[in-house]
Amino acid sequence: MTMLKKLGSALLATLAFAGLASAQKWQALKHEPSFPVGAIALLSDGTVLLHEEQDSTPQKWYKLTPDDTGSYLNGTIKPIASLPSTYGPFYFGSVVLPDGRYVIEGGEYNNNCRGGCWTNLGAIYDPVKNKWTPVTPPAGWSTVGDAQSVILPTTAGTYMQANCCSIQMALFNPKTLKWTATGQGKADWNDEEGWTLLPDGNVLTVDAYVNSGTGKNNSEIYNTAKGTWSSAGSTPVQLWGASTHEVGPAVLMPNGTVFATGANDSGAGHTAIYNTKTQKWSTGPSFPTVKGVSNLDAADAPGALEINGNAIVMTSPGYGGTGAVFFEWNGSKLTQVPGPPNASGDSSFYGHFLELPTGQLLFSDFSNDLEVFTSKGTYKAAWAPTITSVPTTLTHGKSYVVKGTQFGGESLGGVYGDDFQDATNWALVRITNASSKHVVYAKTTNPSSYSVQSGSKAESTNFAVPAGIETGASTLEVVTNGIPSAPVDVTVN
Repeated sequence: MTMLKKLGSALLATLAFAGLASAQKWQALKHEPSFPVGAIALLSDGTVLLHEEQDSTPQKWYKLTPDDTGSYLNGTIKPIASLPSTYGPFYFGSVVLPDGRYVIEGGEYNNNCRGGCWTNLGAIYDPVKNKWTPVTPPAGWSTVGDAQSVILPTTAGTYMQANCCSIQMALFNPKTLKWTATGQGKADWNDEEGWTLLPDGNVLTVDAYVNSGTGKNNSEIYNTAKGTWSSAGSTPVQLWGASTHEVGPAVLMPNGTVFATGANDSGAGHTAIYNTKTQKWSTGPSFPTVKGVSNLDAADAPGALEINGNAIVMTSPGYGGTGAVFFEWNGSKLTQVPGPPNASGDSSFYGHFLELPTGQLLFSDFSNDLEVFTSKGTYKAAWAPTITSVPTTLTHGKSYVVKGTQFGGESLGGVYGDDFQDATNWALVRITNASSKHVVYAKTTNPSSYSVQSGSKAESTNFAVPAGIETGASTLEVVTNGIPSAPVDVTVN
């Protein structure tokens, strides 16, 4: 038997594993949380962090663990360590670091502070020690606030964080906990903007023009190698709200275009398409009228790239209006799709999308109803990670390296903007026991790159086989943004 099985078999196995249906559907978790959930984040061991979005207890965090078949729908939720009493933020920067720790930076309404207060506090969560460690902000920063962040596709996986209320941004060293200033040449404040990682390793943003004048439609590119910003040209339609300065999510599509969505104070939100190959913008469709509502837009809203290659985005009337409507963009057409049970009472800014390893999306909306969205269709073989090298005999409790291609996936995964980030453009390792069919995730660390749409570029990641894993014949897959590689036969000792 060859080491790599046929991709067709992998696809069938994945469809069976994920329980993917022929039509879209929303499903509530079997064991729902007893608290309202806001921010959600996937760790590199396959577990999901949940933030309690409640004014009285903003320090509390929890962990969702899938069951032994890999199902998040049937998973369990347990509390983890709480943040220090002085730090209880809403709407903050966040990334999973290359070593597997999770960092949050800044925040709005710290400890239920109202009246426009933005904190510069931060903390790192270590899932092994179950402990939060405070992080000192960059020198001279009085705020971080509800600001955007991203892991840059460098060898070290450098984390870049914006300051919401200025043009400042900095690079973070997770070993020394030190910051280095970057981002010279930014045209306007970072506030309300989002960052989209591009296939060339640079970062795209649509300017919101906070504190920098009005009447402009500029976009900008951050050059990762030089650490500087320059114009990416004008969008053909205005994507930021003139009074709120809000914009919507911008999703990188598998064809190399970016679907950028917008807010509109007095009508339907617009969209625009950025072609990363030609570096040109074109006009996309405005959000249509639905049941007489003509001002649907994405003023602070979640989006994500589904495994079928479509972008999903949440809209609602104007800024803060309720009655959320969900749309899919397939590269040529904008189509309304069903929403979750709470949609009628939701505003777009309530929502959060997270890519799960099953190929589904986890959705939270400040309620205790966590929903899993299963999209229609599946991925193309060309989008899947590949494994070129991995040991075929694994010992529990030991660490190994898996090598292959496209470990960073086709996009960041879920996107939002300044208030929330939960990128998943890094590899998970999933091991399934051939006899019991039980599923475990081997914690991955230190990816060689976070590049998206990297093609045939050689990549790797480290993984640690859990000490309690079942022994015997098994299969191993690399999974990124819910899309798996072809499985490899391994034996666990």
